[in-house]
Amino acid sequence: MKNLGFLSFGHWAPERGSAVQTASDALLQSIDLAVAAEELGLDGAYFRVHHFARQLASPFPLLAAIGAKTSKIEIGTGVIDMRYENPLYMAEDAGAADLIAGGRLQLGLSRGSPEQVIDGWRHFGYQPAEGEDGSDMARHHAQVFLQQLEGRGFAQPNPRPMFPNPPGLLRLEPHSEGLIDRIWWGSGSNATAEWAAMMGMNLQSSTLKDDETGEPFHVQQAKQIRAYRAAWKAAGHTREPRVSVSRSIFALVNDMDRMYFGQGGKDSDQIGMIDQTRSIFGRGYADTPDRLIDQLKKDEAIAEADTLLLTVPNMLGVEYNVHVLDTILNEVAPALGWR
Repeated sequence: MKNLGFLSFGHWAPERGSAVQTASDALLQSIDLAVAAEELGLDGAYFRVHHFARQLASPFPLLAAIGAKTSKIEIGTGVIDMRYENPLYMAEDAGAADLIAGGRLQLGLSRGSPEQVIDGWRHFGYQPAEGEDGSDMARHHAQVFLQQLEGRGFAQPNPRPMFPNPPGLLRLEPHSEGLIDRIWWGSGSNATAEWAAMMGMNLQSSTLKDDETGEPFHVQQAKQIRAYRAAWKAAGHTREPRVSVSRSIFALVNDMDRMYFGQGGKDSDQIGMIDQTRSIFGRGYADTPDRLIDQLKKDEAIAEADTLLLTVPNMLGVEYNVHVLDTILNEVAPALGWR
């Protein structure tokens, strides 16, 4: 049994052929796609966060809006770049959005990906402590955020407040009980996956990772997931963790599918350098449903994960993306035992 969701980067561009011309289009169509995905029976609607780009950026207004217009589907991020975040203000935003959604937020956090601008987080007023780098700062912000989600009082109340206070130290409000168990860490290496396990976060295994063994991407990713689960067990956590992977998967069933994706997916992994680290990018899949089923059965990481996020080409519009998701849900997923 697999939880199936979609992951949208929320691209928009005022270009010919784009169904998403403006930022308003990207936001409103994201809401419409989440509502449609819930009607299809999909389990999750997840959104990428990028700053200084024609993509979705500030996630909480969008997540709250989707939460108000849906009732069942999980609503998440994949991922929020914690280098840019004030963890206390973020805890308030997250608590409010989760309460609006009735406890359905699934927040993916991370150090973030290569940026549109140089050290963009400095423009947001942040910089690493002496002797640390952006990754250290992101992990520190994440730890502070998790502490706030515990809901413990920490601030000394004013003896002459404007409004009456409850007794004791004050916490941030609104607090959403249980949200702390629905925080994920987007990991691109075995070491950060193990750190996420130690911190009690679920795992979003990245679409790219450090090339640590030279093996195919899906093999390395499966090993990362197993290392994460071993670290989780060693840390002594009592609940069962969740693990997601994301894939570009397109079933070719009509002329439009063949026009957009008929050249097939990436038949092999790609190798590149990210921040001076050799990285491996996973392949994509595009084929007829029967061939897709055979190919996906060989993907070890999909087999290891409990949640699969389908990356969607959001600039092709809501109607086409609903078709993409519906085809996978009904013509591919059952044969793989995902539903």
